Amino acid sequence: MLEELLRSLPNRTRPLTILIVDDQPLNVRVQHTVFRDSFEVLMATDGEQAIAICQDQHPDLVLLDVMMPGLDGHDVCRRLKESHATREIPVIFVTAQEDAEDEALGFASGAVDFIKKPINPVTLMARVKTHLALKLQGDLLRSIALVDGLTGVANRRQFDAHLSRSWRRCQRERQPLSLLLIDVDQFKRYNDHYGHLAGDECLIKLAQVLSASLRRPDDLIARYGGEEFACILPNTPYQGALDRANTMLDAMRAAKLEHAASTTGDVVSISAGLATLVPHQDSTPQALLAAADARLYGAKQNGRDQVQGVDLRTS
Repeated sequence: MLEELLRSLPNRTRPLTILIVDDQPLNVRVQHTVFRDSFEVLMATDGEQAIAICQDQHPDLVLLDVMMPGLDGHDVCRRLKESHATREIPVIFVTAQEDAEDEALGFASGAVDFIKKPINPVTLMARVKTHLALKLQGDLLRSIALVDGLTGVANRRQFDAHLSRSWRRCQRERQPLSLLLIDVDQFKRYNDHYGHLAGDECLIKLAQVLSASLRRPDDLIARYGGEEFACILPNTPYQGALDRANTMLDAMRAAKLEHAASTTGDVVSISAGLATLVPHQDSTPQALLAAADARLYGAKQNGRDQVQGVDLRTS
């Protein structure tokens, strides 16, 4: 069942991953032995380390000891649930405590289950598989809600969330963030000439071309609206983003989709606007979008089938 759910998730390539958190190395080793042949296993021996691993590695499930020095299990669980990036990771407390009040406190902290020490390997594996299946089902539902129904790429909702995350990450790491806005040239003429069903097929093909042009997992293609698409390129300087945009334009020309109604050429072409900056406290994602949109307008006004861009780090 877990394998089937994994295959159903779009763009999911990594194996199922479990994080074991316990300040006693012996307990970590015992649990590691249970899971090492079935899942990728990460390990932490304190609460701060566990939170850092969750933020960086995004495990599919956390097995968390309650009694630890420093941040205890309840503190760790609450902090994971308070963060948008980690709130969907299920947490199972592995504990020697048996008091009903302790269980109530654990559920209030955000845990999904309790497993008593000393652990029974069969019970532990069964409970973990159950919660992994529930987590993957939730991931699948969330992925469906974030995908454009026609083209299969990210929808506007996912674009907005990814842009916000990329902005914060690039600001924290002081890295450039590049954004492309891409539009089909004379798409209304295409629809009028070939019909809306053909127009839909054109958008599907464009989404495939754009997606094939990406190289890294953090890059994102999204349908921004109508015949307009957007591409988020974190940690990408201006010249790298400009090269990527020209690759997309070349690939669309090479697709040779006939466009007899176009005044730009005899095949479907695209125009793109590019903007690059290093996010900082005096800038906003909306400013980056506005800059890319202005360059897209310039590309359209200048004859279409081209990219215009601006490096806001130097302008």
